[in-house]
Amino acid sequence: MEMDDQFVEAVFLERFENFYQREQAALIGLAYTLTGSRRGAEDLAQDALFTAYRNWEKIATYDDPGAWVRRVLSNAAVSGFRRFTSETKALARIGRPAHVMPDISPESAHVWAEVRKLSKRQTQCVALYYYEGSTVEDIADILEMSTGSVKTHLSRARAKLELVLGEGGQS
Repeated sequence: MEMDDQFVEAVFLERFENFYQREQAALIGLAYTLTGSRRGAEDLAQDALFTAYRNWEKIATYDDPGAWVRRVLSNAAVSGFRRFTSETKALARIGRPAHVMPDISPESAHVWAEVRKLSKRQTQCVALYYYEGSTVEDIADILEMSTGSVKTHLSRARAKLELVLGEGGQS
């Protein structure tokens, strides 16, 4: 490997490490709001970050690499929920030590459990909007949909949640 190749590789790794440090905690939190599984959330975030690492040369050129990794995570969370549930049960049986997760009050945990009962897209939109604090435009970019669709999913999700939880957010 030539000196220039070593320099390029070092810059490549440093840029990814900065991205990883900046995004990891938020991705774990987003994954938890989507899945309800603490251990599954960590695995899901790591899988999404590993996918980003494998494709970092291309992803690093995107305007918002974080949006790309959130789309990967969001899609994997919805499609892989059953797998993570069974893994979590297996890990609980063998007593793996707990890891630090975002603090979510019992009331919030109840709300997020109801959010996860919504349709795939509604769950993704609600988690990105309320947990991540993403704008409607950001969500549209992350999930590759129109802003109108995002607004529709959020509106329908709010209506369904209001029926289940009542106006105050509690049932």
